[in-house]
Amino acid sequence: SEEFDRFLTGLRVRHSVGRTGVCYDNAMAESFFAAIKNEWLHRFVFTTRAKAKRQVIRYIEGFYNHRRLHSALGYRPPLEVLNESLSTRAAA
Repeated sequence: SEEFDRFLTGLRVRHSVGRTGVCYDNAMAESFFAAIKNEWLHRFVFTTRAKAKRQVIRYIEGFYNHRRLHSALGYRPPLEVLNESLSTRAAA
């Protein structure tokens, strides 16, 4: 863990560090990666990284952010919640 920390510091990368036994900082990321694998990526065989990258972008921008409902967001898509938050800030 210290070696990994030095490696990231050398790259000037800030990483998430939660307390031992607290998984909340990773829960949303793990949920996303499970969703993209199960809902999308397992449907394809990729012959190049570029093709895989295009499908990841297609999933995120074409479905996940615009239409996928999230229980943590009151069963609304992320883009709807973001737009609501931005309009609330603009009005304040």
